[in-house]
Amino acid sequence: MSRFAELLDDFFFRPDEDVGGLQDFAAGSDGLASLAPEEVPEEYLAFRLEGESYAVPIRAVREISKVPPLTEIPRAEPQLLGVMNLRGELLPVYDVKVRLGLAERAPLVAGPDAPAPPKDARILVLRTETGPAGVWVDSVAGVVKLKPSMLEPPPQGLRLGDRDCVIAIGRRGPSLYILLDAEQALAS
Repeated sequence: MSRFAELLDDFFFRPDEDVGGLQDFAAGSDGLASLAPEEVPEEYLAFRLEGESYAVPIRAVREISKVPPLTEIPRAEPQLLGVMNLRGELLPVYDVKVRLGLAERAPLVAGPDAPAPPKDARILVLRTETGPAGVWVDSVAGVVKLKPSMLEPPPQGLRLGDRDCVIAIGRRGPSLYILLDAEQALAS
């Protein structure tokens, strides 16, 4: 038998050897595999508001739409821009900048005298408990995958109302994403 064959013989198990413990170890039944589970990344839709990167879980997004004409609702709450007609479905459209304190009040974007929206602006149609609702964003950046280890709790300096809608800060390389709870961001 050659030296190479001897090395292979030492490397591989013979049919008569008891290797049950090694097979269990390889299958992860010894409990060690549960100590370091592989992190499963979650997908988020990243978008821009006032030059900052925000994101919501992709599962909360129904679709992305160009900004259609909006109909203003008199005496509506400050963050409600109006309603839009999306293929026959009337949806409320919100500006979360007001809720997040990025703007004093929602800009006038509805009505016949309203200026045309910026070309990069989009409406994110989000799934909420009360039904679909639109959120005005300055632009959509794309989908970003973040593992749980890439998330940090929101900073302590947030105002009381903002703590509810900012759920975490996502860090991917040099980029930071402010992760929002869609339900809370749209709450009054």
